[in-house]
Amino acid sequence: MLRWPEKMVKAGALQVLVLVFGLMSVPGVAAQPMASPVVRGKVDSRVLEGEWVRPDGGYRIVIRAADVDGRLDAMYFNPDPLPFSRALAVPDGAKLRVFFELRAGGYAGSTYDLRYDPASDRLYGIYYQAVAKQSFEVFFTRRQSGGEPGR
Repeated sequence: MLRWPEKMVKAGALQVLVLVFGLMSVPGVAAQPMASPVVRGKVDSRVLEGEWVRPDGGYRIVIRAADVDGRLDAMYFNPDPLPFSRALAVPDGAKLRVFFELRAGGYAGSTYDLRYDPASDRLYGIYYQAVAKQSFEVFFTRRQSGGEPGR
């Protein structure tokens, strides 16, 4: 037994404290909470955070944060950044439905209506190009860390 400010502490507990404080000092480990993709049959929307690339044109979606109420802090890149007028994620069975709407120049109401599949770690669904009044099947893959968002 070790003595820790007026309380008896088992050596194992002290080792846990040392490990926790050690991990907190490593950049990137404690800075970002880890979201488990599936909790009690529902997908945690924080799993969407990161950069997503549409392989057929290099279009990108960067999701900086996901709130528990479904709001997403996200930006679109084509290749320049464009804000979403709406960015939401809602449960859809064992998946997440993800909806983005663009109102910025040349997009006037274009939308992405996507699903997140935890098994493949992909976003897939329909892109509606409002100006041309056309819909396209699309998918996004997660960009691995390393590299500047939007580039």
